[in-house]
Amino acid sequence: MGADRGRPGWLRARPLRMGALLGCGGLLVTGCVSMPDNGGVEPVDVSAKQPQMRVFAVPPREGAPPSEIIEGFLEALSSDDPQYSTARKYLTKKADQRWRPGLSTTVLADGPNTDHDRASRDSDGRGFTYALAGRRVATVNEQHAYQPEEGAYSETMHLTRQKNDQWRIDRLPAGVVLGESDFQRSYQGVNKYYFAARSSSDGSATHEPRLVADPVYMRRWSDPVTETVRSLLEGPTNWLNPVVVSRFPTGTALKKGTKALAPDDRNRLRVPLNERADRVSPSQCSRMAAQLFFTLKDVIPSGVEQVEFQNANGEALCALNADEAEAISPHRTADSPSYQYFIDVEHRLVRLPKTEGAPEPVPGALGSGEQELSTAAVSRDEDRAAGVSAGGRMLFVGPLLPGGALQETKVRSAGKGEAENRLTAPSWDGRGDLWVADRDPDNPRLLWLGQGEGEPVEVKVAGLGGGRVTSVRVTADGVRVALLVEKEGRTSLRIGRVERAGTAEHPEVAIRELRKAAPQMEEVTAISWAGGSRLVVAGKESGGVQQVRYVQSDGSESSGTALPGLTAVTGIAASEDDRLPLVASSEDGIVRLPSGANWRTVVKDGSAPVYPG
Repeated sequence: MGADRGRPGWLRARPLRMGALLGCGGLLVTGCVSMPDNGGVEPVDVSAKQPQMRVFAVPPREGAPPSEIIEGFLEALSSDDPQYSTARKYLTKKADQRWRPGLSTTVLADGPNTDHDRASRDSDGRGFTYALAGRRVATVNEQHAYQPEEGAYSETMHLTRQKNDQWRIDRLPAGVVLGESDFQRSYQGVNKYYFAARSSSDGSATHEPRLVADPVYMRRWSDPVTETVRSLLEGPTNWLNPVVVSRFPTGTALKKGTKALAPDDRNRLRVPLNERADRVSPSQCSRMAAQLFFTLKDVIPSGVEQVEFQNANGEALCALNADEAEAISPHRTADSPSYQYFIDVEHRLVRLPKTEGAPEPVPGALGSGEQELSTAAVSRDEDRAAGVSAGGRMLFVGPLLPGGALQETKVRSAGKGEAENRLTAPSWDGRGDLWVADRDPDNPRLLWLGQGEGEPVEVKVAGLGGGRVTSVRVTADGVRVALLVEKEGRTSLRIGRVERAGTAEHPEVAIRELRKAAPQMEEVTAISWAGGSRLVVAGKESGGVQQVRYVQSDGSESSGTALPGLTAVTGIAASEDDRLPLVASSEDGIVRLPSGANWRTVVKDGSAPVYPG
């Protein structure tokens, strides 16, 4: 999620009760900050240098009135109490037994607001009903999956006077409700990893299934290591489930009685499993360990040196270190590229060294200028490239080798007028397949070419609702696609799931369950994948100016570093190797953003920057 805008939700929505305590790195907030008595003013990255603030709830006081019980309970929901034990003290015994805080988390823009003046009293005088209201932002479900949801939130809570004359809540909404800033503080994004599933259309293809990121959100203070391992074992989220597989046998769980998992003093994590995993082969166990190894990278910032699975008897099943995990399935779903690419002023495909150096035409016909290009895409192994003609009508493919010949594909656009009504920039997935969209208003299509050749297959896209695809970017794993969809004058970012069927001779490709990403942006101009579940986008919010930012594929805002401003961005490119700089085309030409620096101009003239993919 993005940085906090103004005061935290628990202060905006309600005044903090005097009994509530705030902690910072184990100390009270008043002990966390000191003022220098000399030196100049310098910018500080608070998120990187300050300890994580913690909020501790307080139980209800004796004789507290109904309004205070309601406020105390809502404040307790936003605290860092791992089991909500303090929040439960505000409930009746029966309500406590029924309440399932793990069922869902509803995220509201400014927190749940209560109007005490409009509370209604029961006719017998022994109860009150309070209304909760707010603007819904998202919901995190029982699988920890984030789903943007816009609209009004309206629920009620009921209190009753107990026999001991104390007010307690006996009816309340399902799950937990939080303000957006409380959610940002209390939850962290984690990528679980599963293997891309093979389909009937793969035939005898020998490509190695890649790991696919499945983003979820975990509470920071509820033993996130153990909870993340449990979530991984339970399987992928519903949205991703049709296109991935887990190497853990069905029913695999932590050994009964396992309470908490943590690396030992040698940074090794031992995970005891139940009897369902007792008979796995060494190769299957290694793939299970690879899933866990990469999942832990988001939970334990320093990573782990080794993961080890134990069977129900405590005996080692297998162990895996970083090098062995990378050998099974590289964490970065594409190898670190050798070059960055763009179209130069002569409409040729040229390449840049990763960090320094002048651009040079790529070897082969695509760099010779014999066919003028408007956009291009380079395969992830950097052996081939695809280019769209300067007018946007035709798609070509050619090897990046000296003397390599240009091959004309069967993709044509009949769009009339501007080139923007014809072919988009192409995109390669990690399987070697090529994607491109035809923006022809009379016949908009998304097309797929197996291995970049042969008869194009029209991809069925569910949920477009009359919109047309104006940009396509596919992940290296080949099971997720980012689309810019234009509808009614607005261009938005959607993420879809790629499903394959049919046979090797007659493949069928479909995109299902499109979901919004960057929902806060009114207009998105350019996109690029920037990791397993992260994208970099150029766009603007309603009434705002264009900006470049990171977003998550599940629709949440990325907590990554804010990006410097850039004017009139028409193209953006990121590598899945996050050590490499962003590249963009803007009114300043082709620019590059090295780590920790500002945008730097590479050449004054150029367009359509891309990394392989």
